[in-house]
Parts: sequence; C-alpha cells; structure tokens
Amino acid sequence: MRDPLMRAELKRAMIWLGLAAAMALIVLLIQPLLIIFAGLVFASMLDGGVRLLGKVLPIPRGWRLLIVVICVIAFILGVFYLTGVQIAAQFEQLRSTLEAQANRVAHWAADLGLMPGRADISDLAKQALGSIGRVTSFVGTAIGALSSLFVIMVIGLFVAMEPSIYNRGLQWMVPIDRRDHFAHTIDAMGMTLRKLLAGRLLGMAFEGFLTWAILSIVGVPMALVLGLIAAILAFVPNIGAFITGVLMTAVGFSAGVDKGIAALATYFVVQTFDGYVVIPMVARKTVDLPPALTLAAQILASSLFGIIGLALADPMTAMIKVALEQKSEQDAEDAA
Repeated sequence: MRDPLMRAELKRAMIWLGLAAAMALIVLLIQPLLIIFAGLVFASMLDGGVRLLGKVLPIPRGWRLLIVVICVIAFILGVFYLTGVQIAAQFEQLRSTLEAQANRVAHWAADLGLMPGRADISDLAKQALGSIGRVTSFVGTAIGALSSLFVIMVIGLFVAMEPSIYNRGLQWMVPIDRRDHFAHTIDAMGMTLRKLLAGRLLGMAFEGFLTWAILSIVGVPMALVLGLIAAILAFVPNIGAFITGVLMTAVGFSAGVDKGIAALATYFVVQTFDGYVVIPMVARKTVDLPPALTLAAQILASSLFGIIGLALADPMTAMIKVALEQKSEQDAEDAA
C-alpha cells in the first residue's frame, strides 16, 4: 500500500463502490426519503406564510411561525367542525354512487362485448390501480398514512423554525470553493418552491370554491365533497383535473341526465377559466412549468414512487429545473 499507484487505484475503487452503495441505499430507502422531501415541501409552505406575514407584522420569526401554525390548525378544525358531518355523509354517498355507476358502465361494456366478464373486470381494476405505482404497506395502510403525515408535519415544523441551521449543514457538505454557488442555488430553489406552492394553494382554493358554488347552484348532489375533492386534486395538475371531471360527471349522471350535463358543463367552465385566466396570472408571479414536462414528470414519479411521488412530482421538477439553470449560469461564468 505504500505504492502511490496502488493508493490511487484504491481511492478510485472506493469511489465507485461508494456510488454503488449510495444508489442501493436510495432504492431501499426511497419511501422515507420521499417523506423527508415532503416535510421540506411543507416547511416551504410554512416559511412562505411566515415571510408573507413578516411584511405586515414586524415581530420575531418564532411568533410569526406560531401564528401561521395556529391559523392553519384553526382553519382545518373549523372546516371539519362546520361541515364534518355533511362531508362524512357525502363521502359515503359518493362511494356508493361511484360503485353503482362503475357497475353500470361495466355491465354496458360487457353486453357490447367491449369488456370481459365481471370477474375479469375486477382483476383489471386491481391491475390498473397497481400500475399507478408501488406503494409500500407503510404508506398504503390508514395508520401508516397518518403516521407519515405526522412525520411530514413534524419535519416541516422543525425545518421552518430554524431553516438557516439546515442550510448551513448542507453547505458544509460541499467543497469550500463551491459553497457560494451552492448557497445561491439553495436560495433560488427555496424561492421557486415557495412561489410554486403559493400558486398551487391559490389555485386549489379557487377551483374548490368555484366547483362547490356552481354545483350547488345547478343542484348537483354532493357539491360540498366534490368541491373539497376538486381543491385537493388541484394540487396535482393535469391528472387531478381529469379525476375531478370523472367524479363530477359520474355523480351528476347518477341524479339524472340534466344534472350530468350540468356537472360536465361545470367541469369545463371551471377548467377553462382556471386554465386561461387563473393559471396564466399565477404563472407570471410564480413558476411557469410547461404542461407536457409536468405531465411527463407526474407519470414517471407515480410509476417509480407511487402516490407520494405523484403528489411531489411538481416540486421535484421545479427544483431540478432551478438546479440545471444555476449550473448553466455557473458554467457560463466559468467559461467567461
């Protein structure tokens, strides 16, 4: 080992072995890593609220964070206190309605010879749901989902309390001559993520409220729960809008042809107004991701990482986009 050539070869082999071990660990720990990333996304949401509150209320950051957390908890508890019973009843009604509509469509398709028998239809449904992505039992069970949500909130709260500590910790892992560029990239990623999430939250509130209001006016049943589902699924553009349209149409036609047409018209009105008015206005102030890139990222993330990957596809894409832009700018500066 005193031979310099032997030591150089050993270092090279250790680097390759380290890379292989790192990739293996990422594959084995992908679900916990996604939960940690979701916690960072939640921390960005809290940090955005703290920064926004700081523009009108010049008090220490800890107090502003406390106010934001209290407001979020009060909003959630208030919504479920005022509409919890109604939402629970409508969710059960929605499940029964969707099951009846699915059986009706399956029977109609089987009578026309377009689908196999009912036993095969259930197998196809399981395969279709399984193709969405590999979700481990830790996240797939109800208790696991609640545990994951709790961990995400705790991580996000701790990071939002003192983000500078974690920022410095990441910088220490980078060579000294690259730390300034890395710090600038991290700041750009944080700003992009805050803008993206602010736009998503605004779009979710608008789409959910408008869906509930129009469906209530035209008399479509379960308008409240459909508006809530539309708001939640608006966090995942493209795919979420399609699922919302299918649910609205199924519920509408279960109450009659006129209600089905009204629900379908409501879907097109909300999506058209959202796509041509709200999204362009929000995109100018936030992050303008190309729709094809967003959809491709969602398909890949859902296939690789499951439901959590689908929900986090947009933040991951936005951060990768910022990292590539910053790398390109740094290369241009180095070349000059």
